[in-house]
Amino acid sequence: MFRIMCSACYGGKKDWAAAARDAKECIKVNPAFIKGYYRLANAQSEQNEFDAALATIKQGLAIEPDNPQLQKQMKQIKAKRSSTKRAESAAASNANASAVRGIPYRANLDSSISKEVNDLQEQLISTTKEYRAVKANIMRAQKEKRSNELTKVELEKLPPGTDAKMYRGIGKMFMLTSRSDIMSHLDESIEKESKTETDLNSKLEYLERRIKSQQQNIQELTKSASSE
Repeated sequence: MFRIMCSACYGGKKDWAAAARDAKECIKVNPAFIKGYYRLANAQSEQNEFDAALATIKQGLAIEPDNPQLQKQMKQIKAKRSSTKRAESAAASNANASAVRGIPYRANLDSSISKEVNDLQEQLISTTKEYRAVKANIMRAQKEKRSNELTKVELEKLPPGTDAKMYRGIGKMFMLTSRSDIMSHLDESIEKESKTETDLNSKLEYLERRIKSQQQNIQELTKSASSE
């Protein structure tokens, strides 16, 4: 039970690798404990290890075939896997379209130049995908920071010395916590997300410059080859 609670806590902190590790230990200690399979599959899914997550669920269903929680989780993970594959395919197609936009037709390029252009386009596609991932992470950090800021504002409205019971969410559990501890936790989270946002914005600027440079390199290479 201790391991599964740790797994839930790590999940609440988005530390999915640690959550998966503790869930595996829980299953090792008690292979019949269904909650362990659920927690492990959830952690694997959050790391986009969809096939491993589905295999974990099947192991749990072998013990308890009619478990509604595992059955529901299997449908959700299958849907998430399909959605992720579609998104990756669309991102690759869009990136490839961006890569070749404005670039001269390459039918007359010799094989060596064509190979070099293809290599550069693959690099551009990879950079574009990374750029989009960073933008998504910035939005997540902003959302998390805003949520913590709003929570802090509401807590500050409570009169000093209030005896109202306060709970802090940890995974799917809630732990009775003092007001000062909650405020400290919110301050730490806000500071952490602010730093994350700043670091990611710096990386985003770097990737923007890199994308422009890669696009320019492709265009210059193809134009130069076409004029020869």
